[in-house]
Amino acid sequence: MNKEIKSKIIEVCDAKIAAKGENVGLSFYAFFKNKNDNPELLMEVAQWWILEHKLDHFEKAVKIKEMVNSMN
Repeated sequence: MNKEIKSKIIEVCDAKIAAKGENVGLSFYAFFKNKNDNPELLMEVAQWWILEHKLDHFEKAVKIKEMVNSMN
């Protein structure tokens, strides 16, 4: 994933955690607008979430943030 989407994921996770606490869950759709203006990036994140890591539809924001922070 590119630097911009990684930053967006961290930003969204931080905002969700701040608003709802450390147990808040989210899906990969949380990182995108309701209007699908970048289907290639959406599919890249979906592949990372579903195929590479076998994550459930909803996962803890803290888990996703840790995973993204650990990426090279």
